[in-house]
Amino acid sequence: MATVRMIDIAVNFTDGMFKGIYNGKQCHVSDIATVLSRAWTAGVDRIIVTGGSLEESKEALTIAETDGRLFCTVGVHPTRCKEFEESGDPDKHFQALLSLAKEGIEKGKVVAIGECGLDYDRLQFCPAEIQKKYFEKQFELAHATKLPMFLHMRAAAPDFCEIVERNRSRFSAGVAHSFTGSAEDRDKLLSINNMYIGVNGCSLKTAENLDVVRSIPIERMMIETDSPYCGIKNTSAGIKFVKSTWPSKKKEKYDQECIVKDRNEPCLVRQVLEVVAGCKGISEIGQLSRTLYHNTCRVFFPQDLDSAADSLLAGHDPQ
Repeated sequence: MATVRMIDIAVNFTDGMFKGIYNGKQCHVSDIATVLSRAWTAGVDRIIVTGGSLEESKEALTIAETDGRLFCTVGVHPTRCKEFEESGDPDKHFQALLSLAKEGIEKGKVVAIGECGLDYDRLQFCPAEIQKKYFEKQFELAHATKLPMFLHMRAAAPDFCEIVERNRSRFSAGVAHSFTGSAEDRDKLLSINNMYIGVNGCSLKTAENLDVVRSIPIERMMIETDSPYCGIKNTSAGIKFVKSTWPSKKKEKYDQECIVKDRNEPCLVRQVLEVVAGCKGISEIGQLSRTLYHNTCRVFFPQDLDSAADSLLAGHDPQ
């Protein structure tokens, strides 16, 4: 493997699959440590653990504190925004999120507000009006903490972009992660100042997806796995560009030397990098990885930007 440095901006380590639980059934031991070991070996430098509710954000922070290379977000996913009202006191719930974010900032661990946004594909979990109300509210968290936004947009581009534009002065930068939208959606996002697009296996499924990704400038892109979901499947249009592979076994035959078949994990962000390079016709994967790394530092790790930028220009890894 060529030497690359990558940051996986979206890993759902709070998901039961990383505890060995699938559909409520324990199939193998909790294996985050093993998964992390594979990621570091593959060239992953840092990982951002996703928070999608108040409780999940607390768990994400706890996980992030176990390793110097782990960081996390604090926020409420659009499909879970009913938790504000179900808490009995939406303002108190908001204050609890703000306190958690501030605690995590002091610990050097919380790097973004999110995952928040709009998801009109799954309105059965939360109506659009409640999603919009509490998406808007979470810009107050970004404003109060001076953190960037980690965003979710699914089948909701017009409302999403309108809300983001209206609140543009309240956050420094943002990334619309796990992007699966149209060329028009892409261009709307790119027209928003300091907005980046996060690409994973779900972004690379079809020939149409690849066409859309091909025209995202690499200076406005980040890569992620969104694991344990959004892996690059054998049926994905992008599979033809994948060069790195790992042995895999079914969850029932768990082997820590192998990845779990059909469970995505952070080492596989390497495949996302390869598909982006392939569909864009970029032969120098190291240069691509340096640009994406720089983008990610610019938004989430600005304190490291000078050392990262110097090393990127020199073409070597800062130690």
